[in-house]
Amino acid sequence: SDEEEEEKEKEVEKEEEKEDEKSSLSRNKAPDDSPSSSSSAFFTPFTSLASPFTIPMPPPNVTGRLHMGHALFAVLQDSMARVQRMRGRPTLWFPGTDHAGIATQSVVEKHLLSSEGVHRTALGRTEFERRVWAWKKEYGGCIAQQLRRLGASCDWRRERFTLDKGLSEGVAAAFKALHDRGLIYRGNYMVNWSPKLGTAVSD
Repeated sequence: SDEEEEEKEKEVEKEEEKEDEKSSLSRNKAPDDSPSSSSSAFFTPFTSLASPFTIPMPPPNVTGRLHMGHALFAVLQDSMARVQRMRGRPTLWFPGTDHAGIATQSVVEKHLLSSEGVHRTALGRTEFERRVWAWKKEYGGCIAQQLRRLGASCDWRRERFTLDKGLSEGVAAAFKALHDRGLIYRGNYMVNWSPKLGTAVSD
């Protein structure tokens, strides 16, 4: 009957919608067996007597989304890495993301004000820092996923974040060495102060 045909058509449409939704979700994340998966060794440098070729990725902000600037560096660095691999050199394109402290602070502050009507000063430093890390865990990493979906040939198993413990220790060691050599110093100087954020910002 016509009613039965209509019911069948509706069921088929629902199944197609479910499949489309599953397909969309799978496109947003690299498959476990794909070269862009975080567990894949596809772009890990191979052992060779040839001189190695290494490029560190200029770390995009963990809170950001891809824009034309990111697309430009990704295309250039990816092209260089692939050419060197084809020439037989062990090649490492080192991926990572930047904590973008002030940008992240601003995003979390706006979220707190809009969702809870609370300012960070009312929470205190410890609680606000906890909220920022929770926000980074939930919403961060979008840009890295976008780079994976573009097919960036990084060694994704080595992906790092600028506040990872090992990197922070390396930065502290580098600054101490520079200070010990008198190349950097601490003193009074003019800064660009943001009354709204209550901190110094770059010009």
